[in-house]
Amino acid sequence: MAQPTVGILHPGSMGAAVAACAVANAAEVLWCAAGRSTASAARAEQFGLTPVPTLRELLDRSDIVISLCPPAAAEDLARDVAQHRFTGVYVEANAINPERAQRIAALLGPDATVVDGGLVGSPPVGGKTPTLYLSGPDDATERIEALFAGTDVRTAVLGTEVGKASALKLAYASFQKTSRVLVALAVGMAREYGVDQALLEVAARRTDSYLSEPGYIAKTASRAWRWGPELDEAADALAAAGLPAEMLRAAASTLARWNDAKDAQELTLTDALDRLAQP
Repeated sequence: MAQPTVGILHPGSMGAAVAACAVANAAEVLWCAAGRSTASAARAEQFGLTPVPTLRELLDRSDIVISLCPPAAAEDLARDVAQHRFTGVYVEANAINPERAQRIAALLGPDATVVDGGLVGSPPVGGKTPTLYLSGPDDATERIEALFAGTDVRTAVLGTEVGKASALKLAYASFQKTSRVLVALAVGMAREYGVDQALLEVAARRTDSYLSEPGYIAKTASRAWRWGPELDEAADALAAAGLPAEMLRAAASTLARWNDAKDAQELTLTDALDRLAQP
């Protein structure tokens, strides 16, 4: 099979790194430069992606399109793609709930073939190897597996039903991201009462506890602008399943207090906890 041309929407920190892995097995990996930031342009250049001036050109030239954007933008982006009647494989790899993934599949069909994707793990740089879980038609998921074969993006197929990969992603995110939020609340409370060091000593006896990693609170704060919407999506999925969603709603609300720390590189633990204490 000839190497495909791949389009990435859009090259954020995860999208650019995933696209860079696709370069190994693609004829070319394209990104649309229109309206994107200088940071996006720098990432795209760093990872060897080819700029095109318009979304239409990207879609006309691409056999496979991978959508990796903030969850809230996923349907609008798919709607833009649908207007151009894209006929290739569309990988919906955003952290959205299964019902939204199915709506996007309906929106893009019957022109495009939609593969539901869920990325678990950190961007594939510095030796990290996230897993891209896939669900959708067999021939389409096989093409995505081939695209990432031998790269730092592992793939695993969950079946043919669109929504399964999104469900797995959000099930994991529900635990992982909420746990990080609980750590911040626990350390913040302990600090207020002057027992933060004692708390860490307790946590050190349980090395598998997120409480033993308070340094990660600052990273949580810098990623809150992305994690909060993911937890809102996960809450929607819980509600659709008849399960209580209040805990995830509350965690998302807590993360919103850190929205102004977006992608901050030099944020300290003290800074993060101080911001968390601000209403």
